[in-house]
Amino acid sequence: MYRLEEEGKADFWEVEALYDLCFAPGREALSSYRLRDDVAPVAPLCLVLREDGVLAAAIRYWPVLVGGQPVLLLGPVAVHPTRQGEGLGGYLIHESLAEARRLGWKRVLLVGDAPYYGRFGFRRLTGVRMPPPTNPERVLGLELAPDAWAGVTGAVEKWRG
Repeated sequence: MYRLEEEGKADFWEVEALYDLCFAPGREALSSYRLRDDVAPVAPLCLVLREDGVLAAAIRYWPVLVGGQPVLLLGPVAVHPTRQGEGLGGYLIHESLAEARRLGWKRVLLVGDAPYYGRFGFRRLTGVRMPPPTNPERVLGLELAPDAWAGVTGAVEKWRG
């Protein structure tokens, strides 16, 4: 039986170890990490999924600005290699997006594979620029409210809240 809960301070290093395991070395050199430096994550949306106390998957969200508008930056999301293919990543995405909507967030941004994230409703964003060297084809967005991305364009900037 899996247990979903908000990531706590005691989970931090275990979640970091999962991200290190699942992603290539140097993941923190990605441009999205510069947007996260010295910015607190959106705690109610940072979730861990455990089975019998063992970490199986995790997801985090960070606030950013696009055209002066608040946007959620999804990522990273990771599933332990021994648990991949069980739908845990999709479960975390669905649950966290439902909570983001409930909390009043209007739009979500991520850098990822359109075929995978398209099943959750993410589409390529034109006019939204992640810091280089991000491939613009991988900049995807989701509306949590009708027309939430309408007119929201420009560079993705670090949260100033």
